[in-house]
Amino acid sequence: MELPDNQLFIMFKRDLELEKNWGKLLEGLRETIGKKPADLNGVLFLIGVQELGKGNKIFSKEQKQDLMHIAICKVLSYAGFYELDFTDQDGWPHWKLTKDLPRFDLLDQEKLLKLQILEYFEREYQIIIE
Repeated sequence: MELPDNQLFIMFKRDLELEKNWGKLLEGLRETIGKKPADLNGVLFLIGVQELGKGNKIFSKEQKQDLMHIAICKVLSYAGFYELDFTDQDGWPHWKLTKDLPRFDLLDQEKLLKLQILEYFEREYQIIIE
């Protein structure tokens, strides 16, 4: 099924706006922490560290993956996909899936995460990027 030109234009415009806002977020993070995250994974890592609340320390490779999982669950919780289940004895949060995630291709998964990360910074830190 082919989309009409006006729908393609709207989708293209929405994607451009997302990327513009994403760039502004990365620049804002550079100003705040002194280093611009290289990519989506870098931002997820920062969110995971923040949500864990143990400060900046040395993490193992497995812990870094866990931090990114914490971040993904946190940002997707705003869309109702996850909710906090419990925090273990070491202070690590554990999340449970509350509704099935949409079956997106890799590009659409990235767009969803970027949108939810922008919402995270808006809700948690009142940083509105427009």
